[in-house]
Amino acid sequence: MRVIGIDPGYAIVGYGVLEYEKGKFYPVEYGAVTTDAHTDFQMRIKEIFLEVDRIIKRTRPEALAIEKLFYTTNQKTVMQVAQARGVILLAASLNDLPVYEYTPLQVKQSVTGYGKAVKKQVQEMTKNILRLDSIPKPDDTADALAMAICHGYSYKSKLFTQIGTTK
Repeated sequence: MRVIGIDPGYAIVGYGVLEYEKGKFYPVEYGAVTTDAHTDFQMRIKEIFLEVDRIIKRTRPEALAIEKLFYTTNQKTVMQVAQARGVILLAASLNDLPVYEYTPLQVKQSVTGYGKAVKKQVQEMTKNILRLDSIPKPDDTADALAMAICHGYSYKSKLFTQIGTTK
C-alpha cells in the first residue's frame, strides 16, 4: 500500500509518501510545499492545490492521511488552515484518492505507543521506523511522515475516520 501523509498549513504543507509492505515502511518521497508570506492568500492556496495535485499524480498513492482539524486559540489561523486543507482535499478528490483523518493523539499512539508523547519523541520514532539518518525537516515534513505511518498501522482497524472517497 502506498500512502501520502499530509500536515496541512498555508505557509508550510508537510507531505510524506510511504510504501507499506509486510509490516515495513519504505520512504518514496517527502518534503514540504511552502508559500511566501507576502503572497496574497488566494494565490497561496492555489499554489498549495497545484503542488499537492502534482505530488499525488507523480507518486500515485492509494490513500491520503491528514490531520483532523481542531480549533485552537487563534481563530484566524484555524480558518486559513481549514481553507488550505480544503484545497488539499479537493486535490485528493479530483485524483479519486480516499482520505482518512487522524487526531494528534492517534498519531502519537500509533508511532510511539504513547498518546501523550512529545513532538521530539514522535520525530525520533518516525526517523527510526523509516530507517532515516536524521529527522526530516521542516517539522511539518516529519509530522506528515508520522501521519502516513499512523495510517499504515491503522487503516484496517477502526482507529481512523474516512472522510471521503470517490471510488
